[in-house]
Amino acid sequence: MIDQASIDAVLFDLDGTLMDTDDQAVETLAKLLKRLRIRQPLQTARSLILASEPPGNALITLVDMVGLDTTLIRFTDRLRRWRGLRTQANYRLIAGAEDMLAHLRQRYRLGIVTTRSLREARAFLTQYDLQDAFEVVVTRESTWRLKPHPSPIRLAAQLMGVPIERCAMVGDTTVDMKSARRAGAIAVGVLCGFGDRASLEQAGANIILEHTSEIVSLLT
Repeated sequence: MIDQASIDAVLFDLDGTLMDTDDQAVETLAKLLKRLRIRQPLQTARSLILASEPPGNALITLVDMVGLDTTLIRFTDRLRRWRGLRTQANYRLIAGAEDMLAHLRQRYRLGIVTTRSLREARAFLTQYDLQDAFEVVVTRESTWRLKPHPSPIRLAAQLMGVPIERCAMVGDTTVDMKSARRAGAIAVGVLCGFGDRASLEQAGANIILEHTSEIVSLLT
């Protein structure tokens, strides 16, 4: 278990953690795989999309370093749309998130750490009037390196003025867990997105919850 007194800030991933997009992406790809007569299309689609996250983040990091970020980001945006991720003004907030955030912000400082763009993150927060809930929003434009590199989480802690070891990072993938552990933060995995218990544990999760909303009972 996690000692409440050891945490000052809670950082959240978006997709699959606060934003209900993962199932949509899987369903879209599964339809294509089914037309291609791929066996177990849903399971295969979920595995393919989960496997695409680390190399996708590495690609964005590389193109940032060589100055081709604008061109490649446009491509990855098109890829995300192909994967079935909804566009601006059509985001879905994960069940129970509003009440959860309302409870947490009374006691903790909150932040976002995502590989989505700042435009997308702001659009999501604006749609649900959550701008004031989060003190910092770290996106793929914020750092040279993306998750699973520790830089995004360390930057969020630095901007908030909170020691990294007193931050908890909540996410649904092994990328989130690895980034948190490498940064020195507490890694909280959730099973409402792409992650499964075994892979999240292997990636270093300190604790695993069935759903993001359960963090309220964990920390309050």
